[in-house]
Amino acid sequence: MPISAREQELVDIARQVLPGGTFGNVPMEIVIAEGRAGRVWDVSGNEYVDYLLGSGPMFIGHCHPDVTAAVETQVRKGTTFFTNNEHGILLAQEIVRAVPCAEQVRFCSSGTEADAYAMRLVRAYRGREKILKFEGGYHGMSDWGLMSLAPKRLANFPQAVPDTPGIPRSVQNEVLVAPFNDTDAAVRMIREYADELGGVIIEPFQRLIAPLPGFLAAVRAVTAELGIPLIFDEVVTGFRFAYGGAQELYGITPDLCTMGKIIGGGFPLSAVTGKAEIMAMFDRGKVGDDKFMTQIGTLSGNPVAAVAGLASLAVLREPGQYERAYATGQTLIDTIGEMLRRAGLPAQVLGHPVMFDVVFAEGSLNDYRSVMRGDAAAVRRFNQTIRENGVLKSDGKTYISTAHTEADIKVTLDAFATAIDAELSWRKAA
Repeated sequence: MPISAREQELVDIARQVLPGGTFGNVPMEIVIAEGRAGRVWDVSGNEYVDYLLGSGPMFIGHCHPDVTAAVETQVRKGTTFFTNNEHGILLAQEIVRAVPCAEQVRFCSSGTEADAYAMRLVRAYRGREKILKFEGGYHGMSDWGLMSLAPKRLANFPQAVPDTPGIPRSVQNEVLVAPFNDTDAAVRMIREYADELGGVIIEPFQRLIAPLPGFLAAVRAVTAELGIPLIFDEVVTGFRFAYGGAQELYGITPDLCTMGKIIGGGFPLSAVTGKAEIMAMFDRGKVGDDKFMTQIGTLSGNPVAAVAGLASLAVLREPGQYERAYATGQTLIDTIGEMLRRAGLPAQVLGHPVMFDVVFAEGSLNDYRSVMRGDAAAVRRFNQTIRENGVLKSDGKTYISTAHTEADIKVTLDAFATAIDAELSWRKAA
């Protein structure tokens, strides 16, 4: 797509003042200026159907009028207070109403914070230091979260592999790693290390991988039996898969869950929520000085983010919102899948109607190691062509919103058709 002198100037400045020329989120040199509903525009005026959606928060689309009005009203009254505020209290009340495991809520500002606090919380509650997670599971940017998210070398379970330099070696001894969707292995490891575990953390839907029948139920059963707190990381799935999140969809209730993205309506907000007995560790009056777990955040429960979250959740309670998003995503999954089959490409659509992507791999993809078989170079080529044809998405996920329209679907399918043709041509020439 054509780039204006102003956008090129901004790209050049970014290369000078930002490491890698980006905020670290996406590698593409694109400067977005505006978003409305299911589309965004860059500084050059190029228009894109947006499936990046700010990495997921904009589930009801950009600049929803109800959210915009609520935010504008609050901004005129003040933007942060570092005390309780009405909107934060009411948002916590709505989360408790909606989410099966939620009895109390503690706010923070990012998914990374929420996951880190949740892991610390269960360690403090149980008096044990180890956390068991699942290979390929994303739990933020903390030292504990960045264990075996995307290991460059595979290790024998339960050994954890750091995903980045700078993590102390001691953290490897505090994190155990199990294979996702392997019920026998997960149950066996939880039993074996029960006396050392502070808790178990899991994405109930791991990145693009659905849980196999019975897997989540087995993890829930063994942790409940042994008194080990189970954390669902619902930063992505919360209020997306259903109003009560993945735990409502799957009928499995954890002890705690973390939330983010949608609950902030496009502003920095996240939360740890769950059983009052465990959440009491945040309450000095209930547990005393020795057990009290400090948690302070300058912007935790920020009124602007909270009012945006409340307005977003009010929209999602309107009839037909989830049905519309599911229908949009299912249409794209079915049509793109058929296009790939007709083209004979070794690729498939993996995921859920509101969150999926094309993976260049064949066969069953039920865990991190099977998804690793995918051709990453093909994905990059594919997504570059899609972007050049007016569709914006990351290299690993396609987020659907309630605001995407039939016109957006048409643009998207045309872009995917072009990308499929380009990939076939590339393979023929290679």
